[in-house]
Amino acid sequence: MGLYNDQFVPRLVNLACGMRFNNPLRKRTCAGLHGRVVEIGFGSGHNVPFYPATVKSVSAVEPADLGWKLAAGRIAQATVPIERAGLDGQSLPFPDNCFEAALSTWTICTIPDIATALAEVRRVLVPGGTLHFVEHGLAPDPKVQLWQHRLNPIQKAIAGGCNLDRDIRAILEDAGFEVRDIDVFYGEDGPKFVTAQSLGVAVSP
Repeated sequence: MGLYNDQFVPRLVNLACGMRFNNPLRKRTCAGLHGRVVEIGFGSGHNVPFYPATVKSVSAVEPADLGWKLAAGRIAQATVPIERAGLDGQSLPFPDNCFEAALSTWTICTIPDIATALAEVRRVLVPGGTLHFVEHGLAPDPKVQLWQHRLNPIQKAIAGGCNLDRDIRAILEDAGFEVRDIDVFYGEDGPKFVTAQSLGVAVSP
């Protein structure tokens, strides 16, 4: 599984998350980012073209060396400084209260100990700092949820630990975030059990 996760999964994520139909969602999610930003699950840098001019710098947390290599071209074209500053969202190498905003795109679904990771995000955000997110997760319809629960073990095995059925809003609120803006909807790019999306902004009190 080491070779699979190290070499295949980053390429799979790069391909799946690089589909053009994701671009409008990335643009919406990045809107309003400002100041110093920590991006959890930087991947291969597909958000880079959508950072607004109000972003001062980006500290990228990305465990996959291959993902970082695949991002090289996008990083080279970035209009803001980007540094790889961490490997594990569950243990962020930053002091308290040092970022104005955080960014997560299709990452909360995969981090094993998401409660610890979100506690770390809250720790490094300034009071009132924002977490901008778009995540696939638990669908709003019970029938779709049933299929998500059934298929989740298969999804985790083939997609590097990615979960289909995490309740994004509940996870954020349990971590102490105030979800001020959230849009829950189905994408048009596949079956509902994989395209249920939650997009919004949460605030760290």
